[in-house]
Amino acid sequence: MNTRFLTNYQPEMHEEGYTKYQSNTEKHRTFISTHRADVSWSAKYAAMEDVFIQIGKGQQDDPVYKLNPAQKDCLDTYMFARNNALLWGKTNVDKFGKPKIFDPETQQPIISGDGIISQIERFAGKYVFSGHLNVRVFNKVLAQMTTKSERPTGNKYVFICNTLMWQEVQNALSSWIRDWKTVGTFLFSKASNGYLDLGATYQSYEFAGNQITFKIDRSFDFEYPDKKYGIFLDLTADSATGKPALQMFTFKGCDIVHNWINGVGGQNGTSSGQVSSPVAASKYINWGYAGVGVFNPYRSFILISSD
Repeated sequence: MNTRFLTNYQPEMHEEGYTKYQSNTEKHRTFISTHRADVSWSAKYAAMEDVFIQIGKGQQDDPVYKLNPAQKDCLDTYMFARNNALLWGKTNVDKFGKPKIFDPETQQPIISGDGIISQIERFAGKYVFSGHLNVRVFNKVLAQMTTKSERPTGNKYVFICNTLMWQEVQNALSSWIRDWKTVGTFLFSKASNGYLDLGATYQSYEFAGNQITFKIDRSFDFEYPDKKYGIFLDLTADSATGKPALQMFTFKGCDIVHNWINGVGGQNGTSSGQVSSPVAASKYINWGYAGVGVFNPYRSFILISSD
């Protein structure tokens, strides 16, 4: 049963009024986990051509880093493991705060926290559809999510999905444009050589003053290879506190730590000088702490196909 505050009534000769304080605060618990990736490489391998990667927010001015192939492999492995944990992780700590998994050699506890998916699946609404998707489903989801938002319009949601759902979204919006008999150059363009580019990629959908932006995440394909699956997230910060809708947690300066053990030849395989190992090989280590908190998982929604 849902209750809500409407008004208050007082008797004649009333002596005291009151202010209703409405709080929906709940305490949810998750944990920060430790991740690590090690890569060893020979001095000969280190002398191979360096690679360059750009890390940032997808902007052209994001910084570019030079790495040897082994360093890139190590970084890729670490980021893959950490990001999967932040998204799909499930806690192994019981209600008494005790972990259920221990290192078999040292008997040290191994702690894992809940990822974004695990946190919202317990509280978010879910819509299971059969057949093909249509924009009426988006409108229904928008209506439900808006009722839990701080304002009725101007909300911006993100829909993250697997490849099957991404294709279903594109088909649904193509059908909507066809039904509305909308035409325009965004459906086709003609190059100077006479070739035509047909079709469009739909990145967002807006209805009743609220917007959904569509994103594809290939990691969803591994978890849901045969179903169309996606999650709606409200990334709007809290208007009173400025607190983000979700946030990664770590210890100061420890989201990723880079260490290496230099053998003969050093990091690049051709350097002279003092080394820490007589072996003509080196080891590169990435490690760090990470956890994630979804501060209002009720403002999320899961969309999944039945087949």
